[in-house]
Amino acid sequence: MHDAPFIASKAPLGDANFPDLAPDILRQRLVIEGIPSGPIDDAAIVSYLNGLSDCCGMVALLEPVTHRSPQFGWAGWIHWETSGAHFYAWDSPRMFFSVDIYTCKAFDPVDALTFTSEFFRASQLVAKEF
Repeated sequence: MHDAPFIASKAPLGDANFPDLAPDILRQRLVIEGIPSGPIDDAAIVSYLNGLSDCCGMVALLEPVTHRSPQFGWAGWIHWETSGAHFYAWDSPRMFFSVDIYTCKAFDPVDALTFTSEFFRASQLVAKEF
């Protein structure tokens, strides 16, 4: 059991309900979700995560790792010197992808959105920064 209080909130960092415990450490988060023009496989995930690294100016510490769940679809991850990105792709019940980027180095979210949209020829794309 922990003695320290636990605060759970959906509020953004720095909000009164979710205090920023490390304001001196840069953390940038971006979630991108979209509808791709076609199915996404492991080769596409590897290519996308390597391209996202270049697009965001990140240094990859290892090649992207992918895995396919028979029930849920593909997932991938890349480890950057300044954190990393996770990628998830579904074929069923619909074609859909979700990217979770977390970094301790600033990047341009518009560049990441443009790259992602063009890479997957997405018919729809949404994003949220945290």
